[in-house]
Amino acid sequence: MVDPTNEFNVPIVSSAHLAAGAMPALSEFEFGSIIVAHAFDRWMVRCMAAAGVPDMSPIDVLVLHSVYHRNKPKRMADICLVLNIEDTHVVSYAIKKLARLKLVASHKQGKEKLVSVTATGARACQRYHEIREALLVRSVGTIGLDQQSLSRIAAQMRALSGHYDQAARAAASL
Repeated sequence: MVDPTNEFNVPIVSSAHLAAGAMPALSEFEFGSIIVAHAFDRWMVRCMAAAGVPDMSPIDVLVLHSVYHRNKPKRMADICLVLNIEDTHVVSYAIKKLARLKLVASHKQGKEKLVSVTATGARACQRYHEIREALLVRSVGTIGLDQQSLSRIAAQMRALSGHYDQAARAAASL
């Protein structure tokens, strides 16, 4: 938030020309999203390496956790939908890599191919959880964000993602 009485209190943005429009705060949000996205990617990769599974990409980690979620087999289309990944080839490649690492296994149910986590994959997810609790959750707890505030921010981010998706559809039709 910008304080108009302080000449040095300017919006923190990556593209001043975009912040010069009708909603500079949106540019602040976008820059914050960029920084958080890259930090989150680094965190996932390093946490998974600490959990004993190195050389995974952020997408690999996301797909593994998605498959492990509620310990139910998942269709690739559902994984793509939940993670909001448009390019199914990205998820397909991640599933193949995870299968090579013996973290997930695929099987057919009728005409559908389902992906399930293996015991090795479940152990990796559990170890990731332990490391996350010790290193990230404890640290985030020190900045004064309560559960309700963090949930509200997450809900607002999900709502904004819908606006970006709609704007992307509109831009694609130009």
